[in-house]
Amino acid sequence: MSDQQSVPDEWVLLTYRLPRDPSAPRLALWRKLKRLGVAQLADGLVALPVDARTREQLEWAAEDVEQAGGAAGVWFARPATKALERAVAAPMDAARAGEYADITAEAYAARILDTSERTQALRKLRGQMRLIERRDFFRPPEREQARQALKDLADAGANTPAEVSP
Repeated sequence: MSDQQSVPDEWVLLTYRLPRDPSAPRLALWRKLKRLGVAQLADGLVALPVDARTREQLEWAAEDVEQAGGAAGVWFARPATKALERAVAAPMDAARAGEYADITAEAYAARILDTSERTQALRKLRGQMRLIERRDFFRPPEREQARQALKDLADAGANTPAEVSP
C-alpha cells in the first residue's frame, strides 16, 4: 500500500468465539468474512474500515455467531500509530490488488475467444469485478488496470465483424 493512499481513522472490529462443533457455523462465518474482505488481526478478531455498510455487516455476523451458540461483539477502534494503520490495511489492499490482477489477466486472455465465449467471459468478469469492488477500501492501481482490461475486452467484441454461418 503506498503512502499516498489514505487509511481510515477508525475501524469496526468483530470479536467472536464459536464452538468447534458443529463446524457449519464456523465455515459459514469464515466465508462471510472472506466475502467482506476483512483484515484478520488475530484468531477471533477481524477489522474493516468503518462505514454504515461495514458496521451493519459485522453486526449481522455477530448475530449469526450468537445464534450459533457463540459469543461476539462489535467494537470501534483507532490504531495508535500510522504504522499500525498501514499494517492492518496493507494485506487487505494487497489481496484486492491480486484479485484485480487476475481479472486483468483473464480479460486479456479472453480476447482470443469467439464472440459468444468472449461475451460470456466478459459478463462473468464484470460480475467478479463488482464483488471485488464491494470489498475494496483502498483502490489500488490494479483496479484501474482491471477496468481498462474489461473495457478493452468489450471493445474487442464491438470491433469484431459478425460471424457468418455457412
